[in-house]
Amino acid sequence: MNSPQPKLFNKKEQPAPELSLFLPVLDEEENLRPMHAKIAEALNSLGKTAEVIYVDDGSTDKSLQILREIAADDSRVRVISLRRNYGQTAAMSAGIDAAKGEILIPMDADLQNDPKDIARLLDKLNEGYDVVSGWRKNRKDKLIMRKIPSQIANRIISWIGGVPLHDYGCSLKVYRR
Repeated sequence: MNSPQPKLFNKKEQPAPELSLFLPVLDEEENLRPMHAKIAEALNSLGKTAEVIYVDDGSTDKSLQILREIAADDSRVRVISLRRNYGQTAAMSAGIDAAKGEILIPMDADLQNDPKDIARLLDKLNEGYDVVSGWRKNRKDKLIMRKIPSQIANRIISWIGGVPLHDYGCSLKVYRR
C-alpha cells in the first residue's frame, strides 16, 4: 500500500501557534473561498495565534489552485498536496502530522461545519476537557443515504462505547495535544 507523500507549499518557519485548524479537501473548489472567509472571521474573533492547514487529497478540480491563492493572501495558511486521493483518514493524518499548535481542530471543508462553533468548543475545552466534539445538527446530506444510517450508527456506537455523542462522524472537534 502506498502511503501519502505530502508536498508542502509556502510559509517560513514561525513560532508555534496556539491553534492548528486542518481540513481535508477533495474537489471543493466551490466551497473553499466561502469556507476560508468564515474560518478567517472566526479565528480573528478568538484573539489567539492560529494556523490553517488545508490538505488537498488529490482533487481533480481547481481546489489546489484556489488553496494556493488563499495561502498567498493569508499568512496563517499552509497547503499540503497529496499526489492522489488517499481518503479522508490519510488527509486528516497528514494535517495532524503538519500541525504545530497545542490545540488541534479538524473540520470538513464542505461547509457542513460552522467555524463560529470553534469558540464554543474551545470554551468547553477550557472547562478541563481534553476532547470536545461538534455536532452537525442541520446536516445537508440526503435523508436515506446519509442521515438515517448515521443516526443508527451513532446510537449503536454510543450504546457499545458508553459515550453518548450525537454525531460521531462530525469532523469538527478540538483536542489538546
